[in-house]
Amino acid sequence: MTIATHPFDALMNITARPPTVFVRGEGSYLWDDSGKRYLDFIQGWAVNCLGHSPPQIAEALAAQAKLLLTPSPAFYNGPSLKLAKALTDRSCFDQVFFTNSGAEANEGAIKLARKYGALHKNGAHEIVTFEGGFHGRTLATMSASGKKASNRCSSPRYQAFPRQSSTISRRSSG
Repeated sequence: MTIATHPFDALMNITARPPTVFVRGEGSYLWDDSGKRYLDFIQGWAVNCLGHSPPQIAEALAAQAKLLLTPSPAFYNGPSLKLAKALTDRSCFDQVFFTNSGAEANEGAIKLARKYGALHKNGAHEIVTFEGGFHGRTLATMSASGKKASNRCSSPRYQAFPRQSSTISRRSSG
């Protein structure tokens, strides 16, 4: 579908979308290409809740972009070391692992859980997931997801994710 100057067909369809095209945001509001203002209740599908274009973040990103962008994780870089230290100082964790997406974070968690199971739980490798859950768009995370749309796209599925209903009873939760 193409409306005026918007080539919708050039973007892969991953979900049903209305033909609205947002061009700017501020706080909790978005504006479309005709100037109409919208209150944004979903903010990137739970990716963040920082609002659109917060000045402090925009300024920090612009300043960092002038110094260093996306260095290889094969090398240390100052900003990642500083952030890792701040996170470990303020949490119960000794180390952190940075990723660039929720799917990559979930893949990392899957690998860590399987490694822990191999080393400390007699080779345990299954991870219980729930019907209706969404864990990303990689093959492993789609296999873990409990959505029917994921089943169509990722067959054959990895078998290490036994599925449970989304209702947990007191008896099943301990």
